[in-house]
Amino acid sequence: MDITLRPVHDSDLPVFFRQMNDPEAGRMAAFTAKDPSDRAHFDAHWARIRASGDVIRTVLVDGDVVGNAAVYGRPDEREVTYWIDRPYWGRGVATATLRALLDLVPERPLYARAAADNAGSLRVLEKCGFVVTGHDRGFAHARGEETDEVVLTLHG
Repeated sequence: MDITLRPVHDSDLPVFFRQMNDPEAGRMAAFTAKDPSDRAHFDAHWARIRASGDVIRTVLVDGDVVGNAAVYGRPDEREVTYWIDRPYWGRGVATATLRALLDLVPERPLYARAAADNAGSLRVLEKCGFVVTGHDRGFAHARGEETDEVVLTLHG
């Protein structure tokens, strides 16, 4: 399995939109857009982040678009995020993606957040060197309820 990252192309956006509308994946991610089916909001969001100068990449497996990954935020609060299409869960794609992203962005510290019950994402983050540094609670649109969240930090 060949996992690579490349800059986002316009043709990736319909794939991302479909992925964001997977109810099971949304529930696992928890902290998603208020209405993931709002295409105008999705397009505006992606136009804004693509123009931001943040590091945003498309994830490819054997040449197929399977997700995206990014480092974003203010210089003193840079955070990682990634979204991998559900058929690729549990196959090492998220871990390889995050490792490749971390190689692209050497600045530290970096932060990450995951729903406290998202064991897969927490495992990926910890395998890549992130350590739990806090806990939070916020409204998770994909679940329609307050949800516990884990805050992680990558130093050095």
